Amino acid sequence: MKEGFERGLAFERECFLALVQTPESRALRHAFFGERAAGKIADVPSNKPVRKIERIGVVGAGTMGGGIAMNFLNADMSVVLLETKQDALDRGLATIRRNYNYEAQVGKGKLMQEKVEERMALIRPTLSFGDLAQANLIIEAVFEELSVKEQVFRQLDEIAKPGAILASNASMLDLNKIASFTKRPGDVISMHFFSPANVMKLLEVVRGEQTGKDVLATIMQLAKKIKKTAVVSGVCDGFIGNRMIEQYIRQALFMLEEGVLPAQIDRAIEKFGFAMGPFRMSDLAGNDIGWAIRKRRYREQPDLRYSRVADRLCEMGRFGQKTGADWYDYQPGKRDAAPSKRVDDMIVAYSAEQGISRRRIGDKEIVERLVLSLVNEGAKILEEGVATKASDIDMVYLTGYGFPLWRGGPMLYADTIGLYNVERAMRKYAKQPNGCAWQPAARVRELAASDGRFNV
Repeated sequence: MKEGFERGLAFERECFLALVQTPESRALRHAFFGERAAGKIADVPSNKPVRKIERIGVVGAGTMGGGIAMNFLNADMSVVLLETKQDALDRGLATIRRNYNYEAQVGKGKLMQEKVEERMALIRPTLSFGDLAQANLIIEAVFEELSVKEQVFRQLDEIAKPGAILASNASMLDLNKIASFTKRPGDVISMHFFSPANVMKLLEVVRGEQTGKDVLATIMQLAKKIKKTAVVSGVCDGFIGNRMIEQYIRQALFMLEEGVLPAQIDRAIEKFGFAMGPFRMSDLAGNDIGWAIRKRRYREQPDLRYSRVADRLCEMGRFGQKTGADWYDYQPGKRDAAPSKRVDDMIVAYSAEQGISRRRIGDKEIVERLVLSLVNEGAKILEEGVATKASDIDMVYLTGYGFPLWRGGPMLYADTIGLYNVERAMRKYAKQPNGCAWQPAARVRELAASDGRFNV
């Protein structure tokens, strides 16, 4: 006011020009365009004819199945919800209703009770596979075990009508193997929702070797209707998101045995901007899930170096918030994570048993090792063609794993600090006791040598 309106406009312009040059501005613009680029698939034309989706079937009324069903109810689409036992079906329906009442905040007027009833009326609960016969899309959300998936897909193959899309919600399993359980592998795709499925924005769409292009185009279009950010992945163990997070957790566990405790690691990465650190995240998801994955790794890759400190935790019966204890202690009915002396003592004792001299690890090293583990695995995913664009990887982490939006995702973050610096840090950590995980990916080496970037 003192210098006049014109001077105010000029000052505003100066500030804008300064801010638009910042890494934060670049990251936010990258996220904006990356979300739109995710829907563009090189070998699938934008005008590719799609299949008509009117009726949805969901197999499994547990936490994930119920959340998946809610996405379609919210889009006013009818859902046949299948369970094998009446009590499980009743629990699933009650959970869906409870989620509408509390998460949609009926009491605060954000969703009228009449609308809740309209949405609940779109569900047809059933105990019979035959009731899925007229569905255009059937999504299984059953236990993450290949033999269980096989049983479900063989049944679906028998009853689903011609042209129906059969989708798996598998998070780690081989989609090509699942497709082989049917006589219609071209109709099989993975729709990997993230928990809670009715809240999380990310949908990993995994295309198998024989998935039809019209099937892929249909699911990508449907994702927009249910307001998801869909990212296409190829088939590999863990796809994009879980394959990368495994290396992130692996580094976190290494650092536990080397000298830090869970709370310090979580604080450091949350200060960096993550919504939740690796140990609070594990407590929320359930540590038994990671334990099952590690057991499979021990069988399939016996030479893979992995800290067993998390196994020790599971052997103590600490499986997360659902048991009231895991890496942290939890009070009944609360989600506040309190450091556990029992767990901290176990970690220190474990290091001693392994003959490891614990050392002080600063927050800078914690953040660098966690984030660059994502970058290195992401580079391998690009090399293999599992992801076709670095921005797709960034979108997975921005919308599904709590990576700070203003940093743009792991691959853009690597671009921001420079691939030369990324490779140099990796080679430094490769010289440490747990350096086995730090061989820089070929893509990292190439870009470091040419001063290149993942996102071009």
